[in-house]
Amino acid sequence: MKNHIRELREQRGWSQGDLAEKLDVSRQTVNAIETGKYDPSLPLAFRLAKVFRQPIEFLFEPGKD
Repeated sequence: MKNHIRELREQRGWSQGDLAEKLDVSRQTVNAIETGKYDPSLPLAFRLAKVFRQPIEFLFEPGKD
């Protein structure tokens, strides 16, 4: 699933570790989400939406990625 997590994180000047801390997950989890190797659970997707103040539909796009 294609997502905009990396761009949003970088716009805010956050490292993967910073975002991981805000989400209470590991840095490796953030990396896996950003690279499309892991699709987050629904609760984690809602936490991402809250942290970035964006709708889930903006954060994630269905597709082949």
